[in-house]
Amino acid sequence: MGEKRVVILGAAGFIGSHLTDRFLAEGWTVLGVDNLITGTMRNLRHLEGNARFSFVNADICDGFGWVEGPVDAVLDFASPASPIDYLEKPFETLKVGSVGVEKALDLAWAKGATFLIASTSEVYGDPLEHPQKESYWGNVNPVGPRAVYDEAKRFAEAITMAYRRYRKVDTRIARIFNTYGPRMRLNDGRVVPTLVAQALRGEPLTVFGDGSQTRSFCYVDDNVDGMWRLLHSSEPDPVNIGNPHEMTILQFAKSVQRLCGRDVPIVHRPLPQDDPRVRQPDITRARTLLGWEPKVGFDEGMGRSIEWFRQQI
Repeated sequence: MGEKRVVILGAAGFIGSHLTDRFLAEGWTVLGVDNLITGTMRNLRHLEGNARFSFVNADICDGFGWVEGPVDAVLDFASPASPIDYLEKPFETLKVGSVGVEKALDLAWAKGATFLIASTSEVYGDPLEHPQKESYWGNVNPVGPRAVYDEAKRFAEAITMAYRRYRKVDTRIARIFNTYGPRMRLNDGRVVPTLVAQALRGEPLTVFGDGSQTRSFCYVDDNVDGMWRLLHSSEPDPVNIGNPHEMTILQFAKSVQRLCGRDVPIVHRPLPQDDPRVRQPDITRARTLLGWEPKVGFDEGMGRSIEWFRQQI
């Protein structure tokens, strides 16, 4: 039996590029696809000359009639993922989460490949259950500004299950919580790169609201290991992939001050509409089904990330 082949959609993105590295390290051949509206070839530059990696600049919404040969797995990480991106690109976000996912599922169906969709903790909206279990149906505002992302991902889960039930595609659904690490864009608007960049530049740290809203931060290597284990499981239902260690945004800002060694002030700005008040995964299913839990501690992961951001600045 020859080496396995995976198609990674969104391969030039933050998580997609780390996934590419993992599959190559495991001996797979990787076909990376990205239209680069939020991804960057800088994330894949270290793979130039790697005979087992190829890249195509393409919009997944146009379909995959050009993919030749066998495919063992299709991983769909093709979507704007930060609020600044999906609020600037609402129609692209809705389309890639609907038409794009359907085209990706068609590819998996045609090739007899396993399909994994990168869903999100945003399907829980501003949750009324805490921490969030996969059985929770969520509290999403379907007409708010964040709905272009939240509802696209909810639709992506629904069509993934439809392809499983009616077309017998072997599918996986990963609900990803806040993930951070090297290769995040400095200007992507999410809290980790924003506050770290401000600290490194000696600027005040921007905290929205009173900073009491919570998040749970998972280092990217842990996230990728969760994806790897989920793909190789037989679990069709959604699985939370995230770090259950919860902290307030104000606590996070103070950690950034400490880890960057910068005594910069913290300034408060109005809270954006529909910003979730709490976010913490219940990872009981991941522990039980995948034998997975995060391994990289917060200070260690942030240390690696801060060093990477320092190089970018």
